[in-house]
Amino acid sequence: MSNSHIINRRKFLGFIGCTCGSYFLHGCGTVPITERRQLTLYPESMINNQAAKAYTKLKNSKKIKLVKSGKDLNNIIDIGNKISKSVSTFFSNEKKEDPTINFDWEYILIDDKKVKNAWCMPGGKIAVYTGILDVAKNTNGLATIMGHEIAHAVAKHSVERMSAAMAVNVTTQIADIFTGGKISQTRNTVGRATGMDVLQLGIMNPFGRKQESEADYLGLIFSSLSGYNIKESTSLWDRMKKAHKGKEPPQFLSTHPSSDNRIKNLKTWIPKIILDYPPIKT
Repeated sequence: MSNSHIINRRKFLGFIGCTCGSYFLHGCGTVPITERRQLTLYPESMINNQAAKAYTKLKNSKKIKLVKSGKDLNNIIDIGNKISKSVSTFFSNEKKEDPTINFDWEYILIDDKKVKNAWCMPGGKIAVYTGILDVAKNTNGLATIMGHEIAHAVAKHSVERMSAAMAVNVTTQIADIFTGGKISQTRNTVGRATGMDVLQLGIMNPFGRKQESEADYLGLIFSSLSGYNIKESTSLWDRMKKAHKGKEPPQFLSTHPSSDNRIKNLKTWIPKIILDYPPIKT
């Protein structure tokens, strides 16, 4: 393939800019605490409403089994309540708008030992799978996991992902006009040759890793504000790495940072977060 048929990655990103440039200026927001600019083309209320409906459908599904009572479920609810209250209190004390003011917090525990996962839908709809409890190992480990997932919702990452996907599609079309269709040609050629989407690898995956790292950072802050020992986070990710049994994909193929990079970042952040975000009275 000749170089004339390839548009430089930096040049393509220039079309997007920070995506808070002139074309999308009206759809920009700021992530709480980190102050990172983010694209928010979709109304948060719409996404929260869609998430609530999906969450209700999941709870009523016969394909999953919910744990309806017990110490594990109680622990999840207790951790979630502590973190959610700490987040609201923190922003109130800072005299800033509470990003969770329209959240309707809810927690479920899904009985599935094979799934080592947890997630938080927009609007505060949280699910934890029993398979991740052994990896969490203790309350501080579980608080790290839940703090991370709650951070995704607080930072409006779902809104941003949907907006970014829309922006990439629109920008690709605009870039194709100026380059005679070279973006789509390159994307299709690389896709046929490798089975990979060059825009996914070059733009969306790094974008996803940025969100994951931001959720790690904010999650530590929320856990610290809630009185949990955030030093446990490095041990948690070491256990997570072992649980993957060396099957992690190369970082450039993934939307998540590698466990090693996560642990490195956590060790850098922890001392300062402990000093700057001590437990808060709710």
